Parts: sequence; structure tokens; C-alpha cells
Amino acid sequence: MPQLRLALAQVNACVGDLAGNADLVVRWTRKAVEAGAHLAVFPEMVLTGYPVEDLALRESFAQASKEALDGLAARLAEEGCGDIAVFVGYLDRDAGGVRNAAAVLHGGQVVARQFKHHLPNYGVFDERRYFASGDSLDVVRVHGVEVGMVICEDLWQDGGPIAALGEAGVDLVVSPNASPYERKKDDARLALVTRRAAEAKAPLAYVNLIGGQDELVFDGDSMVVTADGALVTRAPQFVEHLVVLDLDLPGGAARAEGVVGEFTVHRRTLSERPLPRYEPLPVPQPAEPLPDEAEVWYALVTGLRDYVHKNGFRSVVLGLSGGIDSAVVAALAVDALGADAVHGVSMPSNYSSEHSKSDAADLAQRTGLHYSVQPIADMVGVFVDQLGLTGLAEENVQARCRGVTLMGLSNQHGHLVLATGNKTELAVGYSTIYGDAVGGFAPIKDVLKTLVWDLARWRNAEAEKLGELPPIPENSITKPPSAELRPGQVDTDSLPDYELLDSVLDDYVEGDKGYRDLIAMGFTHELVDKVLRMVDRAEYKRRQYPPGTKITFKAFGRDRRLPITSGWREG
Repeated sequence: MPQLRLALAQVNACVGDLAGNADLVVRWTRKAVEAGAHLAVFPEMVLTGYPVEDLALRESFAQASKEALDGLAARLAEEGCGDIAVFVGYLDRDAGGVRNAAAVLHGGQVVARQFKHHLPNYGVFDERRYFASGDSLDVVRVHGVEVGMVICEDLWQDGGPIAALGEAGVDLVVSPNASPYERKKDDARLALVTRRAAEAKAPLAYVNLIGGQDELVFDGDSMVVTADGALVTRAPQFVEHLVVLDLDLPGGAARAEGVVGEFTVHRRTLSERPLPRYEPLPVPQPAEPLPDEAEVWYALVTGLRDYVHKNGFRSVVLGLSGGIDSAVVAALAVDALGADAVHGVSMPSNYSSEHSKSDAADLAQRTGLHYSVQPIADMVGVFVDQLGLTGLAEENVQARCRGVTLMGLSNQHGHLVLATGNKTELAVGYSTIYGDAVGGFAPIKDVLKTLVWDLARWRNAEAEKLGELPPIPENSITKPPSAELRPGQVDTDSLPDYELLDSVLDDYVEGDKGYRDLIAMGFTHELVDKVLRMVDRAEYKRRQYPPGTKITFKAFGRDRRLPITSGWREG
């Protein structure tokens, strides 16, 4: 049986950075060559980053992508990597339109190209807006092994390229992906890859991006399964990683060429003869999937780190209220960027409790971040006295004074302001526009309040396992949450209990359940009326909220697009 050493390069690309991404491919291809690999596979659109959004519509960008691909092929050969077959995702443009494409580079040349067939147009994906579908499949023969390819959604949809490859005959299928993270998606991936390997009648190697791109984060989770569905190996999540694996493959699987179903199959020979027998490497042990809270935490850390670094910021600033949300965001920022890059500001007003001020100081001491106190009572007094503000207007001006303070520090020192609101607050409008909603990035924007508490407990428990000081004060976790904008205020003055509220929101926002559905699920009319009214009225606030890392199936923003001006109400 022919042998082949395969390398899957799970890497972190940056959208639009063609030169940097080319360097990335060269660097990891060199590692693959040093490991003795004969075939290296990179993720979907690794050369351009993903998603490129409306950059795809610029002819100049598509042309630059094609030129970068040609230059990359030549450079790989010049740097001693010309003998390895390298699969690279990129953006193409031809007479048929703009293409989500992947190419095979070998011997200094682009020797094969394939265009994505299934173009996702749901959730965060808008590929039909940009790309034209492909209907040809390039199978390359590498050392006597027939290698077919499917690009991301072509793996996720029934039929299509996978079925065609199974009918045409291949020894191995490789699948470059840019599959964004969401909770528990790693469970669905393994089952999917297993089904598709059986459909193709060949082992399947799945490689995925890692890293943050605006609101999306990619977790890697690359893997290889056999034709009969056995997991061979799996890469760790949220880290760059090279999977190197020796495969014994049957060879000679080619049964058809030309028209196969709705596709045209082309076969390209890079190396005809099988390799002489060699001693295989030990099979790398599959990485254990992360527990739920750990997976979410690393997703949030990765999304925040890459948003800051890829946009050229060196530091962040956030308000520290002593509450759970700002404590979790501060801990995330320290894990993502290091304590020296995080600046926390306590901004007490006349209504701030002593424990809130002491809890904020305690968190700063535990994490080692830079800490300062900027009282806002005097500036609030100027607004209140001059404008005659009372009630809600007086409450909101406190939040807005804090927002102005943070933005002033941002402008003065170049920090990126982090908004600390969670998904529950954002859903029901429990935030002050131009106040606590200010910022350039919102790390827990897609995290329900109850999960914020779970993450805090998990992070503290992890610190204790490592013999470290837990970063989040216990009092921030256990005390009743409060905005502290009036005497004795707590969140439950205005909101249902968070456990109950999050249950309704999960079904209404993520599950798209209607009023009658929610009543049938056992929620009371009074609760459903109140929650849905708050959610529907807050759409205008959500549109003006900063971006934040997506971790759920349906995040606010690109996942959930509702009109601001709408006369429709559930009921």
C-alpha cells in the first residue's frame, strides 16, 4: 500500500494581509518539510484571510490575491519547499465571477485549482453575495495516491463534491475550512467528518483556521478520520498547530474522469510512483475536546487578543465597578494581553457602595492590572444641576460620565475601550447608550448573564488547580448585581431573576420562538409580555453597540438581523 506523510497546518491568518499570510504559509510549509511531509494542507482562504466580506467585490483585491498565489508558489520552490504538494485557499476571479478557491502548489507552479461549490448563505455567511459556484474537481496524484478536495461548506452539505469524489474514486480527501466557533460545534464536526469519509469511501483530513476576525473566532479542531469512521488524530483548539501523520492508503482508487454527476473531474499527476517503504512516525494522540466553560473562555480570550493585536492596539482600558461583568472582562483581558496591557478604572459616584470600590481594588490586586480611581460625582453634579435632571435621566448621566472618562483616557493614551455588558443586558436594553455601552470591543457581548457567573467560577477553580490566586473576588460573584445608579438599586428591581430571564431569552433570541411557543413551554403571560417588549424595543441600542466575540449559534449582529423600525410585536 502506498505511504504518504500528511501535514495539516492549523494557522491564524489575518484578513487582507496577503504578504503576512504568505509568510505564514511559507513558515508552516517549511515545518512540514522538516517533518518529512509529502503533502501540506492549509485552511480555506488562508492567503486572504476569512471572511473577506466586500473586499471580494474589489477587482484590485482579487487580482492581488491571484498574484500573491503565483508568487507564493515560486517562493516555496526557492526556499526548498518545491517538492511538497501544498494546498492553499485563496480568492480567485475569472470570467465566471469571484471564487472562493483553493490551489495546489508544487515545483514552483500552481498545478491545480478548485472552486467552492456549496456557498453558505445563512447565519454569518453571505457567500452567494460574493462568489460564483464551481462545478469542477481537481484530483491530484501524489506518490501514487489520488487526493481529492472539498472546501468547507462542500463538506457540510449532503451530496455534491463529496458524493462525486466517492463515485470517481479517491484514496484521500482533504478539506480546507474556515468554520467559525460556536458552543459545542466540535461535537457536530466529528460526526460530520465521519459521515463524509464514509460517503467518499476514503480517509478524510479536515483542517480549520484558528484566531479571531472581528466578531468571529475560529477554534481549529482539525482532524483525520478513516474511511470507516475511526478518529485517527485531532488537533487542540485555539492554538496554531501542525498535525503530521503517516497514512497507508490503497492507491489506484481512480475509477472515473470527466463528467461525474454534476461535476467535471480532472486528474493531475504530480508524482506517479509510490514512495519506497519508510518507517512511519508514531500516530499523534488526539487532543481531548475542551470542557464547555474552558472552550468558551479560550474562545473569548482568542477573540479579544486578535481584535486588539490585528487592529494595532497595544493596550485596553475598562471600567471596574466591582461587579461580575467587569471582573470577568478584566480577567479575560489579562489572560489575552497580559496584565501590563490592561488598565482598569474605578469611577465611583455618590451611589457607589464601599464593597463595590473595594471589590474593584481587590480584582486589580489579584490580576496585577494597572488600576486608577476617577471619581465622577463632581462632573455628574454639573450635568444634573445645569440641566435639572432627575430620575432615569440622572441615573443615565452617571453612566455617560463614566463613558466620557474612559474615552478621554483612550484618546490620551491610545487604549482600546472595552465595553463590559453581557448578552442578557444587551437583549433587554439594560444598558445606557453612550454610557456603559461605549467602547471599541465588547468581549462578553454574546455571553448570557448566567454563563458569566459560570465562567467566573470556572476561571477561579482553574487558578486554584494551578496553585494561583483566583483572579475574580468571591464577593463579585456572590453579591446581588446592581448598576448602583440610585440608592439601594439591584437588577431585579427592573428585571426578572436572571435564571428565568436567560431561559426566555435563549428560546426567543436563539430559538426564534414566538409568543405562543413560549407560553406553551410554561412561561407565564406576564413574564413573556415583559421580556419580549424589552427585547423588541432595544433593537436600536444593539445596532450601536460595539462588536464582540460570537460564541452562540445566534449572536446579535450578523446572525440576527431585525429592522429597527418595525410595527410587529409578538403577542
